[in-house]
Amino acid sequence: MPSKRELPVMGDESIMSPKNHGTSNHPVQSNLRWECDEKLADRICNFNRHYAEHSGYWEKTTFLRDHGIQKDTPVTFYDSNTGKPLFIAPKGRSMDSFLLESRMHGWPSFRDEEVVWENVRCLPGGEAVSVDGTHLGHNLPDRRGSRYCINLVSVAGNPKDK
Repeated sequence: MPSKRELPVMGDESIMSPKNHGTSNHPVQSNLRWECDEKLADRICNFNRHYAEHSGYWEKTTFLRDHGIQKDTPVTFYDSNTGKPLFIAPKGRSMDSFLLESRMHGWPSFRDEEVVWENVRCLPGGEAVSVDGTHLGHNLPDRRGSRYCINLVSVAGNPKDK
């Protein structure tokens, strides 16, 4: 992982240039985890730069049922287009802390140590994206540092080898 001083890892606008399917080379996977809506995911991931799923959407999926009980077992969140790992949480905090912060803000909220920087970039202006052009959400720093407010539909993919 890059040093704290080098975070977030920045990218440039070329990452989000038009491709075969919006800002990505292909649509989202058809079997997204947590019963996330495929059409909503495709719109947010590939044809959007500013908007988000509704606040609290992630709590209406099966995410909490599937992972909220497994108190401190980290969950890997995969790109809904490519299946590459983007976030692993919780790291450096409890699942309860991760869920509380996410509930307070309305979207899954990740910290620097939970980001898979090999696959994630921040653009000038705060947009968080995958290196493959998937819109993820935004970096909205608070007093504790960078906080990545991420659409669950953008990180509900299955691992690329499955």
